[in-house]
Amino acid sequence: MVMGFLWLYSNAEDAKMKKQSSRQQSEHLERQATLTLDYLLYLPPDYQSKDSFPLLVFLHGAGERGSDLNKVKSHGPPKLVEQGKDLPFIIVSPQCPANQWWPGMEREVIALVDEMTEKYKVDPERIYLTGLSMGGYGTWSIGCSYPGRFAAIVPICGGGIPIRAGNLKSVPVWAFHGAKDPVVPLSQSQQMTDAVNRAGGSAQLTVYPEAEHDSWTQTYNNPQLYDWLLSHRKKQD
Repeated sequence: MVMGFLWLYSNAEDAKMKKQSSRQQSEHLERQATLTLDYLLYLPPDYQSKDSFPLLVFLHGAGERGSDLNKVKSHGPPKLVEQGKDLPFIIVSPQCPANQWWPGMEREVIALVDEMTEKYKVDPERIYLTGLSMGGYGTWSIGCSYPGRFAAIVPICGGGIPIRAGNLKSVPVWAFHGAKDPVVPLSQSQQMTDAVNRAGGSAQLTVYPEAEHDSWTQTYNNPQLYDWLLSHRKKQD
């Protein structure tokens, strides 16, 4: 009698729990999202005469957000191109919408990389990511989220989440920062490069002793930066 009572009680409880759980059901969402992003595109003068080119993705700072693409020409590779300098890359320079920031636009940036590799003569083993200030944060963030997409990254006066930096152990990193930066502390770059190296990666940090927040002009004007980028190809999985 006691065992029969327990069996009946157990079945009653199971039925009660099933009835309660039936108030919710498992479902699956699958939708196609439309991603939009305006950008500047530069093709090298000899684009038609070669089979493939490295791709350089440039992420601007917070001051260039919005809907006026001319703002993106204020700094970095787009500024050099506008001044008439030829660079041996396909260069894509997206514009972050107003009130957004690059670490929150990771899917859009990767979709743009996909678009470039599908439409243009991009060497998939030579895709590089760089950015300044907010774009430096974006470079760290996107590099950590999609390390397999990039042959090397160059974050300038940015920062990130050190516990994620180990994702970059197979991606060469060259970071830059001004020692007197009043906007983004030098420690932000130091913490990230240290974390990459602790994980067994290869990250170097160049510090300009007298530079404040603008550590990008000297960096992008340095031909050695582009030689360094071109010396790296994506490591095979």
